[in-house]
Amino acid sequence: MPTSPAQFEAQFDVLVIGAGHAGTEAAVAAARRGARTALLTSALETIGQMSCNPAIGGVAKGTVVREVDALGGIMGRATDLASLQFRMLNRSKGPAVWAPRAQCDRGLYRRAVRSLVEAHPLVVPIQGTVARLLMDGTRIAGVETLEGRRFGATCVVVTAGTFLRGRLHIGTTTSMAGGRAGETSTTHLAEQLERSGLEVARFKTGTPPRIDGRSVRWDLLTRQESEIDMFDFSWSHFWPDARQRTDGSTRHPAQLPCWITFLGGKGQEIIARHIGESAMYGGAISSKGPRYCPSVEDKIVRFPDAERHQIFLEPEGHDTQELYVNGLSTSLPAPVQLAVLHSIPGLESARMTRAGYAIEYDYYPPTQLDELLQVRAIPGLFFAGQINGTTGYEEAAGQGLVAGANAAGLALAMEPLLLGRETSYIGVLVDDLVMRGVDEPYRLFTSRSEFRLSIRQDNALRRLAPLGLALGMYDANEMTTIASRFAAEDEARRLAEVTSITPADAAPVLLAAGSAPLAHAVRLVELARRQSVSLLDLFRAAGIGADLPNDAVISTELTFKYAGYFDRERLQAERLRRLGSVPLSAALPYGEMISLSFEARQKLLARLPRTLAQASSMPGVSRADLQNLVIEIEKRRRNMPDLLPMAD
Repeated sequence: MPTSPAQFEAQFDVLVIGAGHAGTEAAVAAARRGARTALLTSALETIGQMSCNPAIGGVAKGTVVREVDALGGIMGRATDLASLQFRMLNRSKGPAVWAPRAQCDRGLYRRAVRSLVEAHPLVVPIQGTVARLLMDGTRIAGVETLEGRRFGATCVVVTAGTFLRGRLHIGTTTSMAGGRAGETSTTHLAEQLERSGLEVARFKTGTPPRIDGRSVRWDLLTRQESEIDMFDFSWSHFWPDARQRTDGSTRHPAQLPCWITFLGGKGQEIIARHIGESAMYGGAISSKGPRYCPSVEDKIVRFPDAERHQIFLEPEGHDTQELYVNGLSTSLPAPVQLAVLHSIPGLESARMTRAGYAIEYDYYPPTQLDELLQVRAIPGLFFAGQINGTTGYEEAAGQGLVAGANAAGLALAMEPLLLGRETSYIGVLVDDLVMRGVDEPYRLFTSRSEFRLSIRQDNALRRLAPLGLALGMYDANEMTTIASRFAAEDEARRLAEVTSITPADAAPVLLAAGSAPLAHAVRLVELARRQSVSLLDLFRAAGIGADLPNDAVISTELTFKYAGYFDRERLQAERLRRLGSVPLSAALPYGEMISLSFEARQKLLARLPRTLAQASSMPGVSRADLQNLVIEIEKRRRNMPDLLPMAD
């Protein structure tokens, strides 16, 4: 039924449903583009809630966080305000594949997110549970809540996470409706979306038990310290602020260690003996879970010969002794979970504060979306996060940024935010989802990108800030900060190119790196190209660049070290850009193109790629199909110039 503005309590450009990692980024991105934005959540106290592991980042994921941050997002900023422990993963493999990861204080993170969201005056947080979307013909008009409140919106972004018909399982006999422990699921909106004709499916995920740290034998565990003194997630306080203030305090909370133990043969035997009582293996759940974040039951079944499985005990916060038992995700009955815990070294007397559980929920296969993350069949409706079949806070945040920015763009008639595979991991994520789809919960890896040496964690701001500036995503202070950061990188490059170092000054650095000594003085740029030699160490040995931030020097070093690889990736990126400039009309008669394989015709008709680059990334479209598609387009261009415009 059509609605009029007078029927609404308030009118917004963009309304975001859900205030988790996708929803908060969507709201901030929309507001940064100038959209009046509502952030609608069932409980304002849970804005930014970390539903599972209180950690941000990791391999590929840490790069996504820095990409979100580079475009004005809040995940990296909140992480720096809440970090209990920071680690740069893969440091032994070289800076090109380094991956930032931070363990967070769960309460501090949630409060930091809410504070950062509310710092944007165009974002209006509202408490309420959505009962249904309101339509004006085929377009979105707003929402109505279970409380009877109605809000108008030009665009709506749904970021419902695991709440759409979510169901919690502990063992085969305990099951309850819920989006996460202690919170109800959303059914009315899920039923309306299904009635609208959208394809819906089910996935599952899980969480491990938590334990009381006061009951742990610390002397039996391996301690892992933080590296917070070396790194930050966000550029926003990177320059010119100092890490340590003049009063000796820092902007980070006090750091805490994590602890390492393992699940051995005794615990594996307990799990194997009770495997039929698990919700998944006992038949209570039939949907797929994340392959790369398996339950402990999956580990026992898939790796029966493994002697042991690593377990990380991670602090939940400064205000609690509770620990997250990373690596023990399970849906076994609670008494079995406790027995497994007591089999682990150091946890023989552990008190379980919360049992682990599995959760099954609705998602909507993302091939129903376009590259803006807009639902093709319902103009003005956008999806982001686990509703698209993904897993992970970081993947959700990246989608939220894209959906929110594009919802604002549509509402305000502005340019869209389009991130190609060659620009970012977020671009890879979006392209994979809308063109390839998912058959299991999607998780990002470096191997998913063809440009992983070019789209690194250290250069996210350099890659994406020009786009953010063009779209008006920053305030004046941020633009000054970006300029300072780029000036620091430019100065690091200049110093490396003009400064020579003597054999004597270089000797300690080269010896420590296992690299050959010098016969004569050379410029630092030449030494920095050696794989094991650090430009930071060279700067210190030469007595220069002491005032430059570490990240600026490291990023500069990588441009020297991997120049040849970057050139090859740039050629690939240019080819992809050219393909992306060839538009494909939604009216193309793919079914008549008999030179294409039957599978290719089916896939192209189902997904209607907008560019040749999108068609080239689709599964089922071979290189031969792509070549024939170009020929088919050229044949038709002569007869249908309006349908097939020439690329710019």
